[in-house]
Amino acid sequence: MTGQPVRLDEQRLARAALTYLAEPGDPALGALLGICEPAEVLAAIKADMLPGTGPGCGDTAASRAALERALGRWRIRLPELPDDAGVAAARCDDIRLICPGDPEWPGALDELGQARPYALWLRGRADLHLSSLRSVSIVGSRAATGYGTHVAGEIAADLGERGWTIVSGGAYGIDAAAHRGALVTHAITIAVLACGVDYPYPAGHAGLFADIAADGLVVSEWPPGRHPARLRFLVRNRVIASLTGGTVVVEAGERSGALNTARHAANLGRVLMAVPGPVTSAQSAGCHLLIREWGGTLVTRAADVIEMLSPVGTADAPATGPAGTPPPSACAPSANSASTGAPSSGPPSSGLPSTGPQSSSPPSSRPLGPGSLGPGPLPSDLPLHRSPPSDPSPSRDDLDLDSARVLDAFPARGHAWPATIAVDAGVDLDTVLRCLGPLAAYGFIERCDNGWRLRRPGRPRG
Repeated sequence: MTGQPVRLDEQRLARAALTYLAEPGDPALGALLGICEPAEVLAAIKADMLPGTGPGCGDTAASRAALERALGRWRIRLPELPDDAGVAAARCDDIRLICPGDPEWPGALDELGQARPYALWLRGRADLHLSSLRSVSIVGSRAATGYGTHVAGEIAADLGERGWTIVSGGAYGIDAAAHRGALVTHAITIAVLACGVDYPYPAGHAGLFADIAADGLVVSEWPPGRHPARLRFLVRNRVIASLTGGTVVVEAGERSGALNTARHAANLGRVLMAVPGPVTSAQSAGCHLLIREWGGTLVTRAADVIEMLSPVGTADAPATGPAGTPPPSACAPSANSASTGAPSSGPPSSGLPSTGPQSSSPPSSRPLGPGSLGPGPLPSDLPLHRSPPSDPSPSRDDLDLDSARVLDAFPARGHAWPATIAVDAGVDLDTVLRCLGPLAAYGFIERCDNGWRLRRPGRPRG
């Protein structure tokens, strides 16, 4: 159980403010925080001036221009930034903030390099550092089958009985089954959200999140009150993967977001595991892909998972085995090595994945960068703005990251002006104006009397 919240000094207050101004995983902000104190960065944003520069951060004309663009997208959210008292007041109702260097900060997150969270908002009673020392993430499809939810729940419950923490994303399907399996055995479970910790999403899981927070943790990089967006789920997946020593994919199609988490796990050198399913089930095609092409280990029960995550000779006996078997040693991902002492699936790399769930290619060893993690330079294998075809068949997967962020910022109902969209998307106004035309041409949005709105399916264009 945690004690009283740590007082927000100048640097911690600045990190809290940065979670309001910048999207997580922003490479420009990550680079700045590597050479400047958080308070210095925040002051520079408010003053609209570049802070100090360093290698790869403002030391060339190109990187300086990138920093200036970044300042623009951060400054556009300044009007919505609470004052210091408001930021401090966000830590209420069992909500607290932890920052790099705090005793509760998991060192494994530092392996994300410049994509490391600026800070984390927590809701719950458990200690994040201690809870993640012996943990495993279980992820999979939202549209899970009865087979998938049963297996996920059984594996999570068996792991929980042996003292392992279960980490997942709080979504419907496999995530929920994993969380509930841990709760049944009174084990600690951690839900990593793509919205504020006080914003239950999906709404149907408000009770589940309350149960998780009672003895475990609800975790987010976004400040309280922030709503979810499609790309934010891909961004948060790197935290799920990095917190634990290994990731188990229970059920996932070839385009499932769970493969994004698996890619992060493999590229960070974590143990990658997958549960096989019927060869006739499209819901297990992604799991079979992980085993066949990504070097994932086939697992079918908790004992298999423990064997992969435990040093040789210390693995627990199967759940049906004799009692009195020595418990495994704590399997915490180290802060300076991707190895946990267990076999590593996928190519070890300091790189982070640069594609979302639409890619089924094996993890790459691309140097650490934003990729699908946040705004910034686009990876070479994602499409840029393209001229719309004469008979377009639009898909969100065809969009570049800026366009996807802009589209995510549109309200589900009603209209919005470009300036409002810019604030919600976390990009500058020029970027919004540049994206509106292609999005309209592809049929995602349309003009209206009060700005722009999403185009409903079947509504004629123009």
